[in-house]
Parts: sequence; C-alpha cells; structure tokens
Amino acid sequence: MRHIQISKFSSRVKKACLALPLVALLFVSCEEVQEAGRYDNWQARNEVFMDSLARELNALVVTEEDADRMQVGELFRIKDEQASTTDQDVYVYAKKIVANPEGQRPLYTETVSVYYYGTLINGDRFDGTFEGYSALDQEIPSPPDKVATEFDWTADFAIDDSGLRTGWKTALQLMKTGERWIVYLPYQSGYGAEGGGSIPGYSVLAFDIILDAIVAEED
Repeated sequence: MRHIQISKFSSRVKKACLALPLVALLFVSCEEVQEAGRYDNWQARNEVFMDSLARELNALVVTEEDADRMQVGELFRIKDEQASTTDQDVYVYAKKIVANPEGQRPLYTETVSVYYYGTLINGDRFDGTFEGYSALDQEIPSPPDKVATEFDWTADFAIDDSGLRTGWKTALQLMKTGERWIVYLPYQSGYGAEGGGSIPGYSVLAFDIILDAIVAEED
C-alpha cells in the first residue's frame, strides 16, 4: 500500500512539473499581449490626444507678456520654432498649475534646476525626479496636492544643450522660477517618429515641471 501511494504521489509531481512550464508560458504570453495592447494604434491615439488639446485651446502664446497673462488652469500653446518647418507649425501645449509672477525667467544660455515627471498618454511613466501628475490627470486642484518632498531631487538642464528636446527649450524659456506647468510635447518636439529608448515613435510626452531655480555659473 505504501508503495502504491508513493507511486501516485510521484505521478502527480511529474504532471505538476510538466504543467509548470506551460503555466509560465501562458502568463508570459498574457503579459506580452497586454503590453502590446497598451501601444496598439499608437500613432492614431496620440494624434487624437493632441487634437483634443487643440479643441480645448483658448489662447496662443508667442511672447513673454502673453505667458505672464495666462491664468492658472488655462491651456495655451507656444510655437516650437526649432521643430517647425516651412510647411508645418509645431506647437507645445502648456497649462500653469502654479504661477509666480515675481519669479525670474531663464535665458537661452542659462542652466535651470527642475523637478519633473514624464508620462505617455496612457499614463506610463518613462522618467522623472518626483511623483507628479500624468497625462491622464486632467482635473488638477489649485493648489496641487502632489508636491515635491525632501525625498525627491532636482535635475539640471542647460537650455541650449543640443541634446535637450526642443519642446523643453520652448517651455523653459517662458517659465519663471517657482512656477509649475503641465507641458504636452507633440512627437515632433520630442522623440520624433522613430522614438527613443522605451518611448515609442509618435509619442506625445506629458511633463509636470517645477522650475526650481536658475543655476549660477561656477567661477
């Protein structure tokens, strides 16, 4: 009797062991399908997202004075001169969520210190130094309830750095220290049709940016 029980147990173990790779394969397959589904029709979905911003638009910002007049929560757009071509104007969309009229606006040749949080239109985070608002957050309270903490950190960016996305250059030059903006970069102002790293081509990039300070040059 003991021998029979052991044999049955061994048989069950063998069946279970044979089933484990199949179960693991099914889980991997499901994860791959879900991951692929998050980026189905990606170009079209990003175009629809930008079109929705264009329909909401109520102002066009082209000067520093215009930027200063924008109210908290008001969506506006800024022409990205570096990304625009002779037959197509490219615009970065932005919304102030914290204003600071007394702040200082950086020059193109200066370096700034910022907190930032970058997401795709489906809310996937791809970079950042704090936990801010994502592309899915449309209703943002004033004052915002997601703030940088002592556990977060800032990153320095030279505005004239050739490696910096043109959309960042466009937004940073109109922000003032102490201000916080939500900025939406079309793919032309971001990583283009090819994408970069974990960012697929044709991606709209949504950034929650806090301009902390202008970095003084070292002697």
